[in-house]
Amino acid sequence: MAEFDLVVKNGMVVDGTRAPRFRSDIGIKNGRIAKIGRIASHEGAKVVDADGQIVAPGFIDLHTHYDAQIFWDPYLTISGYHGVTSVVIGNCGFGFAPVRPKDAERSMLTMVRTEAIPLRAMQAAMPFDWETYPQFMDKLDRLPKGVNLLPYVPMNPVLGYVMGIEESKTGRMPTDDEHAAMRRILHEAMDAGACGWSAQRLIPGGPSAVQRDFDGSPMNTDVMHDETCLEMARVLGERGEGFQELTLASWDPRKDAEHFEQIAEVSGRPIMYEALVTNDRFPHRHRNTMRWLERCRQKGLPVYGQGTTTDAGLTFTFEDWNLFDDSDAWREATTGTVAERTEKLGDPRRRAALKAQMPRESLITNYFDEIIITECQKPANKKFEGMTLRLAAKETGKDAVDTMLDIAVSENLKTEFFAPAVNSSDLMKELLDYPYITFGVSDGGAHTKFLTAGRYPTEGLIRFVREKEWLSLEDIHWRMSGLPAFCAGFKDRGFLREGAPADIVVYNLERLKVLPVEIAHDLPGDEWRRVQRAEGYSHVIVNGQITWDGDRFTGVSPGKVLRHGVSA
Repeated sequence: MAEFDLVVKNGMVVDGTRAPRFRSDIGIKNGRIAKIGRIASHEGAKVVDADGQIVAPGFIDLHTHYDAQIFWDPYLTISGYHGVTSVVIGNCGFGFAPVRPKDAERSMLTMVRTEAIPLRAMQAAMPFDWETYPQFMDKLDRLPKGVNLLPYVPMNPVLGYVMGIEESKTGRMPTDDEHAAMRRILHEAMDAGACGWSAQRLIPGGPSAVQRDFDGSPMNTDVMHDETCLEMARVLGERGEGFQELTLASWDPRKDAEHFEQIAEVSGRPIMYEALVTNDRFPHRHRNTMRWLERCRQKGLPVYGQGTTTDAGLTFTFEDWNLFDDSDAWREATTGTVAERTEKLGDPRRRAALKAQMPRESLITNYFDEIIITECQKPANKKFEGMTLRLAAKETGKDAVDTMLDIAVSENLKTEFFAPAVNSSDLMKELLDYPYITFGVSDGGAHTKFLTAGRYPTEGLIRFVREKEWLSLEDIHWRMSGLPAFCAGFKDRGFLREGAPADIVVYNLERLKVLPVEIAHDLPGDEWRRVQRAEGYSHVIVNGQITWDGDRFTGVSPGKVLRHGVSA
């Protein structure tokens, strides 16, 4: 009889602790790492030859919005294509539990615009045979999973469940009884194994109010009060456990920072600051945030930053585009059916307002007229392909807004545009040089027609290690596995060590490649998305079972719901 179920042989082990790499074998039994050391091939029932490859802990993706996608995609791609073995769901305060049966359709609508998850896909795949958060976790247990799930309790459905969805959007302060009900829901969820709570507060009229409800109105978390956050923080303080994820953006960054610190003080628990983005045009922003995070560290406050470490831009058409929602005029014009959008965007009477209330530059791209026209439908417009709006405007003799919208309207909003990322310069190194910022913000299950940021693990290894040599393998695997595990409450993952669950990625650093963006018609409800796959990963192992072998998923589903941060 073989001593091990699986042996990974002859690999260069980078264990996620920042310890120096070493050549070794890894023996796996009953889903866990049983031995790290020299192991004979005959001791394994199955052997993976990792000679010439890196063997490292699977990547942990803390910001995914896969709450819907897990119902139709057990490997949670595109994260699953890039070596991710564990994800957090319930991000930004958005999710699907608790939910009253009568509100099931409305809860799906909350995700249509703010996270751009196709409604038809959700309607086709989500049964809504739960009401409470513990029931939702039980449902997740029953679903096939190729990755592990760590569940946060999102505040959007909690507010809606207690106050009523529409009432929770009015911005009134919850009553004492309503706050007590919210605390009971969080206690009940954490008793069942949830690992904390999350909220996204993009204050209406504030600098980052770019995501809205399906009808263009603010999300209920956008108008929630500081006191409600503190009530949730007190629950974690009473329990002495749990983690928090918060996005907060008003016009007073000093006050926002003080609120984060207050939550950390009240709860005594870690809180993830979402998100730290370098900006080529405004470098003072990330520098100020990093200085604040360092002050928190010096004071012993557990406030941690999650960094946007990919420069994936946004590819879009106006059939679906919603990320100009920080502008009242653009939000109104891009709300409604395709026919309604076409009429509004083509209406010359609206153009003055659209030009006067431009989307805030640096949220989506640094300069509006640097948006690129990537694909036109009509032969007469093909000459614009590859041009920025600035160049196309010179060609047409119009300004950038008229040029963009005239072309789009003439093609029934099917013209494709690309907004370059705000963080494409070497300023990214400043973020990488601060060792306490995690990688990620993939939004892997959100903005599926616009964004492919789930590529970040592969992109990071290629760009920051292989090409620029800004980070060592030891450092980057700490940042993509060990550190996020610590920050978000994964109690036994993120490292390769004897006794730990066997979540492992095996890859050839020199062969790693991020493949081009492609259109995938693989969503329920006859919906589609943009994806980017990877090359160079030979094996991905989750809880001791091989989920990726060479160039395909194996069909096994060993992923677990990590109640209290661990698998049962």
